[in-house]
Amino acid sequence: MTQAKPLKEILQESRGNRIDAIAQYIVEYIDGNWQAVLRNNAEQLLKAYNEAGDMAYGTYLNLLYLPVHKQFKEAGIRPEPRLPGEFDISREWGNAEETDQQRWMWSSIHTQDGEALGTIVTIVHHDHTRFHIPRKPGMIALIETAKADVTSALSLLSEDFRHAQEFTVEYAEYLRKQQSGG
Repeated sequence: MTQAKPLKEILQESRGNRIDAIAQYIVEYIDGNWQAVLRNNAEQLLKAYNEAGDMAYGTYLNLLYLPVHKQFKEAGIRPEPRLPGEFDISREWGNAEETDQQRWMWSSIHTQDGEALGTIVTIVHHDHTRFHIPRKPGMIALIETAKADVTSALSLLSEDFRHAQEFTVEYAEYLRKQQSGG
C-alpha cells in the first residue's frame, strides 16, 4: 500500500472537518494504488467477471479498500456499511453503449463512540460489456449521514444522480418489464 502517513496520524493533525481529512487520505491512497490493485489481481478479477459479471467490480472495490479498512480500524473509526457502500441503494448511469458507466455508493463514517463524522461517496467508473475500469474511482465527502440527507446532497451535486434510481427500484422495474414482455 502506497501511503505517506497513517490515517490515525492524519486525523490527529487535522484541524478542519475530519470527514474531509478522511476523504483526502482515501483519494491519495486510490491515486497511488487503484491501477496496481487491477494489475496484481487481473486474473482473479477477469475470472470473477466471466463467472458473475458486474459483481467483479465489487470484488475489485473490496480488494482496493482492504488497506483502508485496516487504517480505519487503527484510527478508531468505522464505516456503515463497509466501504464502498450498500449496493442496493447505489445509483448508476452512463452512456447507451454501456461502456462508460458510473455507480455512486456511500458509507457513513463513525467514531468507535458512535459519533457521526460524515459520509464517503465512492464513484466507480466501469464497463458493462467487459471487465474494464477506465479511470480511477472518484470520491466525495459529505457532512450528511442520514440516507435522505445524503441523497439530497448528491442530487444537488449531480443531475444524473438525481434522475437515476436506486438499484433495488431499477431492478424491480426491470423485472416487471421482463414479466410483462416489454
